[in-house]
Parts: sequence; structure tokens; C-alpha cells
Amino acid sequence: MIQTPEQVDLILLALPIETLPKTAPRTISRLQATGIKTYGDLLEYYPFRYNDFSITSQIGNVQAGETVTVRGNLESIKTVPTRKRITIQKAVLRDETGVIELVWYNQGYLTNTLTPGSVVSVSGVVESQGKKKSMKPMEYELLATADSKTKHTGRIVPVYPTIYGLSSKTILEKIFFVLDLLSHANESIELIPEDILKEHGLMGLQKAYETIHQPTTMREVSEARRRLGFNELFIRILSSKMIKERWSKEQTTAPIKLTSDDKKRVQEFIKNLPFVLTDAQKRVTEEVLEDIQKTVAMNRFLQGDVGSGKTVVATIAAYATHLQKRQTLIMAPTEILALQHFATISALTKNTDLKVALQTGAHKDITSQKKAGEYDLIVGTHALISAKYDFRDVALVIIDEQHRFGVKQRALLKKKGINPHLLSMTATPIPRTVTLTLYSELDLSVIDELPVGRKAIKTYLTPTAKRADGYRWIEKQIKEEKTQAYIICPLIETSEKESMSSIKAVKAEYEHLKKNIFPMLKVGLLHGRMKAKEKEQTMAEFNAHTYDILVSTSVVEVGVDVPNATIMLIEGSERYGLAQLHQLRGRVGRAEKQSYCLLFTTSNNYNPSRLRFFAKTHSGLKLSEFDLKTRGPGEIYGTQQHGYSDLKIADLSDTNQVFSAKKAVDQLLKNYSVDELPKLNAIMRSYQINLIEKN
Repeated sequence: MIQTPEQVDLILLALPIETLPKTAPRTISRLQATGIKTYGDLLEYYPFRYNDFSITSQIGNVQAGETVTVRGNLESIKTVPTRKRITIQKAVLRDETGVIELVWYNQGYLTNTLTPGSVVSVSGVVESQGKKKSMKPMEYELLATADSKTKHTGRIVPVYPTIYGLSSKTILEKIFFVLDLLSHANESIELIPEDILKEHGLMGLQKAYETIHQPTTMREVSEARRRLGFNELFIRILSSKMIKERWSKEQTTAPIKLTSDDKKRVQEFIKNLPFVLTDAQKRVTEEVLEDIQKTVAMNRFLQGDVGSGKTVVATIAAYATHLQKRQTLIMAPTEILALQHFATISALTKNTDLKVALQTGAHKDITSQKKAGEYDLIVGTHALISAKYDFRDVALVIIDEQHRFGVKQRALLKKKGINPHLLSMTATPIPRTVTLTLYSELDLSVIDELPVGRKAIKTYLTPTAKRADGYRWIEKQIKEEKTQAYIICPLIETSEKESMSSIKAVKAEYEHLKKNIFPMLKVGLLHGRMKAKEKEQTMAEFNAHTYDILVSTSVVEVGVDVPNATIMLIEGSERYGLAQLHQLRGRVGRAEKQSYCLLFTTSNNYNPSRLRFFAKTHSGLKLSEFDLKTRGPGEIYGTQQHGYSDLKIADLSDTNQVFSAKKAVDQLLKNYSVDELPKLNAIMRSYQINLIEKN
């Protein structure tokens, strides 16, 4: 417990909230339930809106319709029962200019809280009936004297996210306590040097905390939000830069030194591929091959749209690694995606001596220590992490859809080798600002063009009235063009995990489509609750054209390359972020045939402009940037990802702020040593530990 103001310093922000004085245990537990564990967390529990009660007036001067604050002496208060089991609390408030009636509903406790003779300040909208004035208070507070300073009325009052039993007023009271402690602290809590703050026009950190919780104008709120958001971005980017610097110093490895003969064999392998690499694929391949020959372990992030050819780049790198008699591990988040990689890589390397294994929960090529050393490339799921066998000499680790794996999982996979080179891949289109903020510890490669001959997928937002016509068109296309179609059903709930109700819904839709809509076609069903072998068999059958239509839930990675599938119908398309729709759309259009995407909706209450924008836009990057601006960062991936959870107020769609924070980080690293800034250094260590623990 803090005893005196002299003892108050930076340590107070790390104090556990259990030390808050005059706070009931149930309030402590409710604060903890919201994620507030320390005084610092409390200060960073930001308001989501504000009530402007800053206009104060004498009672005799108020007008009907005004939102105003008045204060005076409470003359009387009583509870009036009604026939409808509703009670009305009526009070009379008087000042030297007049009286006003205060009216509450079903708040009987007020007759004990507000007693005649009390000095009360109330805020709300004034009403009138003739000469009589009344108010239904939106907020009130008891004052010691008529001149006492107010906290909840007579000012701009912050409103906080709440849970049952924890009011916004209680949260504000506790924040006021911490702010008061800070005002008596004998040290500054500032993290960023004064010259950098001045150049970027930022207020001090303590002032920002005070302002966002105790503003006097809404303009002040904007300035405080700018500083606090800048702070989050600054810490995140600086942390990434420091991780990258530490990686370059500590992650030394045995380089994959390619001889001139090896380089010729790699070029021969590329030449014999059944297609010509795009310029983007060539550029990225060169970057990766250059990296793996260094003594510092590669830590590269490869971003490219669905179908852009990331797997080919990974295969070339694995082949080069194999030429030095070393192993490559490739991990995918789902069994189906692992199967896709295994099939693709096996086909690409069939005329080489590179041996490929598959290691998943349902399929295990590696069953002994001897077999672990026989293969040059092992494709798998989490089973790679849990494998009890040591691999021969892992020099390259490739992680697909890396955002679906936490830091600890990636670290465990890397332990399969001695500081192996790491290539992380994603098909999720990620805006520049997000990449800069969340992945600046990585070297970035982007495949920004599709293979030659791929046609743009024609996308249509189909009105409900034309649903039947859409079904008939699909049937005609399948029969005349001998093509296939996906029909994706959305999850009923917002969770990424399929509930039984969602499974029942997709099964019901499957039966409906099979019996009533497409009785003359062969329809298959796929969902996440099926056993791995069943999913594998279903996808293999679809690939072999056993089915004309595959009905699936959206959480299943329907990533097997089925060139003959040219139609993607997405039910409930209004529920998805644009980046997710883009991922699904990318499952067709994987050959030279013209492909189509039909967007069906299940609700009339949605904004069609988003889906119209999607229908005419084929750049994943443009779509993700649009989604970021209109729906927020949580929509970029299908799930709330680890990179966003630590950003409470920063706006990743604010390009200027993100690049301003990056510039400030570069300035700091050029002119200062983080080790010489103890407060910032401590925050960096704490931040990086917390980030790893969350993942």
C-alpha cells in the first residue's frame, strides 16, 4: 500500500489493483475480469464515448431541450408507486433562482442516498410542462459544498465499457485515484525524449492520460488519443526493431552455401517447372536464396494473394536446401492445407531425388528415428511440433498462414533445428500500415502478381429475387462446361469454431440443395467436425470430379487446388470481411477457364456498398485496406489475432500516424541508446515478455 506522496514514482503503474484503497473485493475481481490487472492497465482502460455535461446553468435560466448541469439543495425526495409495478422517484432541487423536479424510475435506493438538505449536482435534458421544469437526470453526484469540484457532472464525462456490477462511474472513480497519485509523483512517466515529442507535436504522456480521462474540450480528447495511439505504435515498432536487431546478433546459423553446381541445378529445376515463374516469383526466390546463404538465420515474411505461387517459392528454397543434404520442415495450420502442400510439392519435385513426407494427426510417414532422417522435406500440421523424433539436420523452417500460430508454437518448431532459417508465409492481404506495425521485425517479400493466363474472377452481388436464377445458371454451367462449384455456408455464431448448431445448419442446407435445388447433380458435404480421413477423402473425391458441387462451412480451408472448380457461391456474404471473401474467391480461378463468384445474402439489413466494392476490386491489398478503414483491424483475419490485442487505442488505418511513429523510432535509434533510457528499456522488456505470453 502506498503511504506517502514521496513514495509515489513510476513503480505505481505496475502496482496490482488489489492495492486500490476503499475497493471491495468484488469490484477488484470485476476489474480483473475486464483485463485490468495493474494501475497502468486502469489508465489504459479508455472511454469509448463522452457525455458533454459541460454547460452549467442556474435553475431559473434553463430552457426545455437543453442538456445542462444544475446544482442546488435537495428540498425533498419520495417514491411514488404506480399500478404497473413501476416506482417513480421524485425530488425537488432548488437554488437561488428557482426549482426543478428530478424524476427517476425504479431507483428506490435514491431515497437513502439523496437526503433532504444535500447539495446535489445533476446533468440531463430539461423538460417543461407550462411553467414547471423537470429533468430525468442522466448523471448525478453529491457535493460537500455548493462550490465543490465535480467529477461526474458539469464537465465532459467519459463513458467506459462496463460489465455487470461494474459501472462507468466506479471505473472513473478508480482512475481519478491513480491520476491523483501521478500528480504527486516525484518522477516523470515519460518514455519518449522531449526533442522527438516536440518534432511530432505531441503532448506529454502524463498529460495525455489526464486529458483522455478528464477532458475540458473534445479537441483535447483528439490530441490525447493521438498521443496515446502514437505511444502504442511507437512501442510496438520499436519492440519489433529491437527483436530484429537481436535476431541478427544472436541467430547465427550454418549457411546453406550453394556451390556453382548447386546453383545450376536450382536453375535447371526452375526451368523444368510446368510453368514460367512470374517476375515477382523470380524476385522473391532470389531474396530467399540469398538469405539462406548467410550466417545470420533468415527471418522473412512472404505475403502473396491466393494462387500467386508462394508454395513454388518455398519448394525452390527447399530444393536448394536439399542439395546441401539438409532438411526442410513446412507447417500448415490445417490438415487439408498440409495435404495440399504435400500434393503440390510432390508433383513439382517428382523428377528429382528430393524425398517428401507427410506428418499430420491422421497420416504419419515418420514412425521411427530412422525414417525421420530419410526425408528431405517434411510437410505437416502441429504434429511436427509434437513429433518425438529428432530430424536429421533442419536448416529451413517454412510456416504457412503464420498468423494462425503463436510465438511459442513457432519457437517449438524452430527448435527442431539449430537456428534454422525461417520463412513465414500468408495469403491474407495485409495493409502496409499493419505490416509495418506488426511485422517490422521481419524482412518482407511480396508476390504482387498472379501467374500468366489467369483471368479475373467475375464477381456478382446476387439480389434475393434472383437467387433461383443463380441456382439455374450454376446448374447450366456445370452441365455445359463440365465444371464444378463450391457453396460456402457461414457460421451461425461469430466464433471461428464450428458449433453443433452451425453443423446442423450446413447439413440442412446440404440436404436442401441436394434434394430440392440440384437433384440431377452430385453434391458433397465438408465441415470441420468431420474426421480427418473423411475430409481428406471428400476433397480427393471432389478433386477427382466425383462431386459437381461441394457444400462446405467457411472455417474449413478448402485449399486443395481444384482447377476444374470455377464457381464460388458464398452464402451470407454480408457477414464476412472483404479479406475473408477474397480468400474464398481465390479458391476458384486457378486455371485458364473463366471463373465466377456469386455473393448471396441472408439479411436485408446490410450495407451493399462493401460488397459492390468487393465485386469490382480484385486486389487483395486494396480490399484489406478498405476493410481496415471501414470495419477495423479485427476483420483482416478471420480471428482476433495476437498482433492487435495489445493495441487499445491506435488506429492502424491512420497512415500518417503509423509512418510518423516509424520515423520517431528511427530518430530514437539513431540519436539514443535504449539502454540509456531506463524507463523505455523497462517497458520494452515487459512488453516483449507479455507479447510472448499472450501467444
